[in-house]
Amino acid sequence: MSEKTGTFVVTHAEEESAVVRDVETAQVHTLASNPGLEVHDVLEATVAPDPPLEVTWQVIEVDGRRSIELVDSDLEPTGHSKELAADAPVGDLVQEERAGTGEIHVFRVPEEDVESAAQDVIEDEETIARAARLEAVRVEVRRSVDDGVLSVRYLPD
Repeated sequence: MSEKTGTFVVTHAEEESAVVRDVETAQVHTLASNPGLEVHDVLEATVAPDPPLEVTWQVIEVDGRRSIELVDSDLEPTGHSKELAADAPVGDLVQEERAGTGEIHVFRVPEEDVESAAQDVIEDEETIARAARLEAVRVEVRRSVDDGVLSVRYLPD
């Protein structure tokens, strides 16, 4: 194995080790040490396997580091988000770029499933990985039980 440069999200962090996931390939790397990383940190970095067994990895260079804030918002989706969802069949995802950078993902779900769908989005590692790919620093999950609308806002700094 050899060095790998990319964007990684921290999925697990302890004092003595951490686990990072490549946001493009979903490959997981267990780090032999933790250089001060916390869950939801995003690294633009180069990692390399530790010799001789090459089972664990180490961070050898960091080009950038940011943290992504995941917010379970008590706000309702915006009127625009509700409009986007209005014409979508239940279960279909509607994606829209935000003015500038970032994206909004909106979908309709049965009213009785809104809360569980919101929790699924919050607990899904892919939510943070997608935020990393979109260069977002904040993810807001908003819901409207009355309308069956769930919006996920990937926001830049």
